[in-house]
Amino acid sequence: MIAIPAIDLLEGKAVRLAKGDRDKATIYSEEPAKLAESFCEQGATRLHCVDLNGAFGEARQLDLIQSIHAVTSARGAKLQVGGGIRDVAAAEALLASGVDAIVIGTLAVRDPEAVQALCAKYPGRIVVAIDAKDGQVAVAGWTEVSELSAVELAKRAESWGAAALLFTDVARDGMQGGAAVQATATIQAEIEIPVIASGGVGSLDDLDDLRESGAHSVVLGRALYEGNFTVKEAIARC
Repeated sequence: MIAIPAIDLLEGKAVRLAKGDRDKATIYSEEPAKLAESFCEQGATRLHCVDLNGAFGEARQLDLIQSIHAVTSARGAKLQVGGGIRDVAAAEALLASGVDAIVIGTLAVRDPEAVQALCAKYPGRIVVAIDAKDGQVAVAGWTEVSELSAVELAKRAESWGAAALLFTDVARDGMQGGAAVQATATIQAEIEIPVIASGGVGSLDDLDDLRESGAHSVVLGRALYEGNFTVKEAIARC
């Protein structure tokens, strides 16, 4: 299982939200690129970056993302970026900036044909995000719940040629109450492409549970920032 540290960007800073609530943002670093460097030095081979300003419909932080990518690229690590990629122009702008992969959520629900075309045009670089509330897909920065089930979107994304899926149980995100092990395993059992687990990991024991369930990768956020364990310890446990 691959441990993927997360860096969520809000107004130029590295933060963590609780359940996607902007009003519950905790600032952890004023220098996100240095944070990325630290993660890479501890052995991370892939980082997950979320542009929260983009997710909230504001100006994207492309310069900051490119500075983080320069750090990861120099150290042989990959960078996947998501947050507010709600049209093809935004997707292609990020891909043109050089990031290794982009994570698309809302657009996959609202314009699946566009995402299918992106998967074909950029093989191996499109990750489809499945953010779920009670098994249903949440969109628009988790502010709306669609009628589409997480499993159905997973199957569609695989048929489009997506490189992987990023599955987040919104209720667990940032809460450190344990990962959505069964839900992640259920989706992985339905498809062959990798499912990246996200949300709720608070301890090394949670990593054990995910690894034993067959999860391909796991995104790590608040647990790292709160010092529950280090990137190096997580990698050893995965």
